[in-house]
Amino acid sequence: MNKLILERKEKEVFMEVRIQSIHFDASEKLEAFIQKKAEKLEKFCDNIKKVEVSLKVVKPETAMNKEAGVRVLALNTEFYAEKVSDTFEESVDVCIEALSKQLLKAKEKLQGK
Repeated sequence: MNKLILERKEKEVFMEVRIQSIHFDASEKLEAFIQKKAEKLEKFCDNIKKVEVSLKVVKPETAMNKEAGVRVLALNTEFYAEKVSDTFEESVDVCIEALSKQLLKAKEKLQGK
């Protein structure tokens, strides 16, 4: 008996991560950190289209002056978080944490319908 085996290719979805540093050049290390953190959002939502990160220094004379804004386009909705901290890494980390909660809540809401 001959069997026909069909291979099902999984749909590959690529998430675009765009980093904008305003009035300074972000280091490769910082960009790699942001990329790694953004990829962790895929645990909470598997159809993220785009992640946009904007970085800027506000009030250079103060300590808490590194601002990160992260916008995520997923589930046909836009999610946003903005934080100011001592370092860009800390700001991005807190934003990603807030966005993961937003994505999880939106996903649960969709599944509840």
